[in-house]
Amino acid sequence: SLPLLIFFRNTEYTNQTFASEFILLGLTDDPELQLILFGIFLFMYLVTVLGNLIIICAVSLNSKLHTPMYFFLSNLSFTDICFITSTVPKMLVNIQKQNNAISYTDCLTQMYFVIFLGGMENFLLAAMAYDRYVAICHPLRYTVIMNPSICILLTLFSVLSSMIDALLHSLLVLRLSFCTYLKIPHFFCELAHIIKLSCSDTLINNIVVYLATFIFGGLPFWGIILSYVQIVYSVLKKPSVRGNYKALSTCGSHLSVVSLFYGSVIGVYISFAVTDSSRKTAVASVLYTVVPQMLNPFVYSLRNKDMKEALRKLCGGIL
Repeated sequence: SLPLLIFFRNTEYTNQTFASEFILLGLTDDPELQLILFGIFLFMYLVTVLGNLIIICAVSLNSKLHTPMYFFLSNLSFTDICFITSTVPKMLVNIQKQNNAISYTDCLTQMYFVIFLGGMENFLLAAMAYDRYVAICHPLRYTVIMNPSICILLTLFSVLSSMIDALLHSLLVLRLSFCTYLKIPHFFCELAHIIKLSCSDTLINNIVVYLATFIFGGLPFWGIILSYVQIVYSVLKKPSVRGNYKALSTCGSHLSVVSLFYGSVIGVYISFAVTDSSRKTAVASVLYTVVPQMLNPFVYSLRNKDMKEALRKLCGGIL
């Protein structure tokens, strides 16, 4: 889609003034704090990549985990690796070089992938919730409903929906012109801050942001809520307490990941609403762009017996 973005920029809107580069202000101006942040974010990045790679390898190499739930989990882990890679390495390079500039094309590219991969995580969590709904509410038809074709289609739908969302915002940003103040109070090119920097009319952009958030963000979220309402209703109808516990225990890891992701996103929006400091909002955004991606592998490995067994076998085979 990047060639399309460049073509769109160079043909239809050549009569407008475009920025050659933006300045990412990051999380702090203090050089000593920047060195500390470099170490912390480098550690978090390496832990995230290694942890999610281990999850992917464990699922791929253990035939017991070749089920829809772990298929979606491996896709989620791959998305998490790409998500954190779209932001943190650039931040580390900027700190190391003491140069916060990012070119217009690179900024739009980063913005595109942040929206795309954030949307992917959103849709994959919804697909995993649907998988748990079918497994608990329709256990006898589970293998029929959640067949490999359906799993692949749900993943492709997640990819295409997220791609359309990201492409829509990117094309609308291309129509904007920018004036003199090109500093982004963030450690990556975030859509809302880029729109604020524009000196042209941004009404359409803001309307699309709200509509896209409702469609591409809200609908998967409410799908998750609806799935778990049905799950709880189905479990409460079962007379066996042991059966209820076993059914709900399979949802524990997914609920933890959902709570971590959506809780951090809601926290960022609350922070944005109650504070006028863009820097504080940037710090809060770390909660959904870095922390969930790092903790997801630990959540699934610590709370899931099958995953623990697969990881033991993987570590035993390596050693």
